[in-house]
Amino acid sequence: MKKLTTVLALAAAMFAAPAFASTHKEAPEMTHAGGCEAAAAEKKLYGAAQTSFLEKCRKTAPKSACETKASEKKLSGAARTSFLEKCHKTAPKSDCEIKAAEKKLAGAAETSFLKKCQADSAAAAASAGK
Repeated sequence: MKKLTTVLALAAAMFAAPAFASTHKEAPEMTHAGGCEAAAAEKKLYGAAQTSFLEKCRKTAPKSACETKASEKKLSGAARTSFLEKCHKTAPKSDCEIKAAEKKLAGAAETSFLKKCQADSAAAAASAGK
């Protein structure tokens, strides 16, 4: 009887793992802080289910490009901290920031461009989601 229970448990785990993994395929799209919250709202999760989803989502959300590079270089401690600080200062974080860098904008012009670009992106995402 114990063998049957063990076999059934292993079979259930084998079938449950791919199902769990497929629910988190959205994680690569969730690079910004509100990504997990938006996914939870889209799935209409509330209470404990929402809390559990958000915790798992935040743990599995992809690292920034800088963190990925630091891990590839196997940096740790002060070297990792220094590398991340330098990388975050120089690496554009969004499509809007990349466009602003390409246009060589600075100061108030950059701030204005970023606000408009991000608002346009949010409006486009909202209309695409409907």
